[in-house]
Amino acid sequence: MKTQYDDEAFFSAYGRMERSQGGLEASGEWSTLKPLIPSVEGRHVLDLGCGYGWHSAFFAQKGAASVTAVDSSGCMLAVAREKFPDRNIDFIQEDILGYRYPVDGFDLVFSNLALHYIEDLDKVYALIHRTLKRQGQLLFTIEHPVYTAGIRQEFKKDEDGLFWPVQGYFRPSVRDTSFLGCSVRKVHHTLSQILEPLIALSFHLDAVREVMPDEAFLEAHPELESELERPMMLIVKATKENLLEKGL
Repeated sequence: MKTQYDDEAFFSAYGRMERSQGGLEASGEWSTLKPLIPSVEGRHVLDLGCGYGWHSAFFAQKGAASVTAVDSSGCMLAVAREKFPDRNIDFIQEDILGYRYPVDGFDLVFSNLALHYIEDLDKVYALIHRTLKRQGQLLFTIEHPVYTAGIRQEFKKDEDGLFWPVQGYFRPSVRDTSFLGCSVRKVHHTLSQILEPLIALSFHLDAVREVMPDEAFLEAHPELESELERPMMLIVKATKENLLEKGL
């Protein structure tokens, strides 16, 4: 199951990113995401698209009874296993849609910057709903629809200043973008398509946050002042309230 992250050139460039080397504290979204993470002590956590395993290790450190970390990239998982060999984490190489979700298996399903690679969010949500225990929680970050609708996902500048051109916002589709000098395929979903299927499954929306870098992060990275011009990421937290039969 070869993915973009198993491409040698792309994976090498990804590994040189500050967030890849510095972990959670080097991630611009961490100050917004961290306060939304519920207590995981004694709980079972599923981390979808775990990457290097930073979040999985955080859950293990916070006392999770178990952490199941799923990623389709063999290269990512090789790094994760090397970084966190002694923690209570089960790293599994599998696609998010291919993983066999146990019924009532987890108290928390977490995903960081992985769902914008998925076309069928409705199916993913239904699988997550099935695998969450009653009152279990879903917490995920996804590239913001304004970002994924951006033309080549880059800023433009004219006499009026810096701006972010958007194209085809209401046309959800697979889009080829440039990331780290490589062509990367992502999926654009509207805000309604991200949120309303959760409501249809009787999830209660606990939080919807647009990530804005805090002052400390911008002080350390003044070159990222442009991140205040548009949201790059969206964070959603939801609680499973009622079981629905979806025939999955």
